[in-house]
Amino acid sequence: MAPTPHQSKTSKAKLIAGGKQPKARVARYLKTTEPQLVEGAKASLLLKGIRCSDSMSTVLKDLRSVQSPHAKLLTKSNMIVPFDDAGTQSLEFLTTKNDASLFAMASHNKKRPNNLVLGRTFDRRVLDMAEIGILQYRSVHDFPGLPKKRLGSKPLIHFVGDLWQSDHNLKRLQNLLVDFYRGDPVDSLVLSGLDHVMVFTAAESSSNGQNSEPIIHQRTYYMKLKKDPKGGKAPVPYLTPSGPDMDFKLRRTQFASPDLWKLATKQPMGTKAKKKKNQTTNLFGETLGRLHLEKQNIDSRSGKKAKALRLAERLEQDEERTAIESELGKEGAEMDSEFQRTYGFSRGEIE
Repeated sequence: MAPTPHQSKTSKAKLIAGGKQPKARVARYLKTTEPQLVEGAKASLLLKGIRCSDSMSTVLKDLRSVQSPHAKLLTKSNMIVPFDDAGTQSLEFLTTKNDASLFAMASHNKKRPNNLVLGRTFDRRVLDMAEIGILQYRSVHDFPGLPKKRLGSKPLIHFVGDLWQSDHNLKRLQNLLVDFYRGDPVDSLVLSGLDHVMVFTAAESSSNGQNSEPIIHQRTYYMKLKKDPKGGKAPVPYLTPSGPDMDFKLRRTQFASPDLWKLATKQPMGTKAKKKKNQTTNLFGETLGRLHLEKQNIDSRSGKKAKALRLAERLEQDEERTAIESELGKEGAEMDSEFQRTYGFSRGEIE
C-alpha cells in the first residue's frame, strides 16, 4: 500500500533531521518546498563540468545575465558525467540543495568540444536532458555600445522551421527551451515591457551528401517599439542584434517516458476555471446567457395603466353599455308589437 502524502512528508522530515522529529526550522523549510497551485518563476542552476574552457564559461555567464535574477552560477568545476546514474544523482542533489528546477552544465573535451547540457527536474528527479554542441558563439560583450534587455524582462520566443513540428526530439527540445527562457509566468503583458526577442531557426544540414543533425541558429534582438509611420494604432518593433547568438547541434538526449511526462504535465484541479452553466461567448466576445423560467400567464396580470388609457377604457365601456341598452330596447318594442297583434291588446294594459 502506497504511503499517504502526510506519511511521505513525515518520513522526509525525519530523514532530513537524522531520524528524529524535525525542528521548527526544518518544518518551515519543508513547507516552503511543498507544491503550490500557482508556481512562480523557475530557478536555474549553472555549473561547470570536469573540464570547462574559457569560452564555455562565457556562455554560462551570458546565460546568467539572460535569466537573471532567477539564475545561480557555480564557479567551481564538478566531477559530474550527466548521462550516468551517478552524475544524475549529483545533479539531483545540487538542484535540490540550491532549490532550482532547471540546470545547465558546460564542459569541453576532445570527444565533445563546447558541450552544453540543458535539463529540468520534476519532483526532485531529473525529467529531461538535452546535450547540444555549440558550433559558433557570439557573446553579449561582442555587441558593445548597443542597448541590452532589462533585468527580469520576459522575451518573445519565435521558432522558425517545420522541423520543430516534424522531428520528435526537436519538439521536446522546443518545450525545454521555452521552459528555460520564459521567466516569470504572467496572465497579461504590457507592450512597453517587451524589450527583446529570441529566434530559434532549425535548418537541415548535410555532410558528404548525407543528411545529418539539423543546425539550430539562436539569435537575440533588442526590440524598440515606435510609432507606426503609416498611422496605424499598433506600434512597430525595430530590432537590433544584442546577443547572445549561437549555432548548435543536438547531440545526446534523455527525455521523460510518456507516463512520467503525463504526470509532470498534469494540472491541479484548483487552477482550472469552473464551467458556467447556460453561459456562452459569441464570436465578438459578448457573453450570452440562457434563463429557465416557469410558464407565466400574462393575460391575467394587469399592470399600472396611464390616466389616458383608463379614460379611454371608461368611454369604451360606456359606449358598449349604451349599445346594449339600445339593443335591449329594440327587442322589447318588437316583443310588445307582436304580443298586441296576437292577443289584440298590449302588455301594458294587463298591468
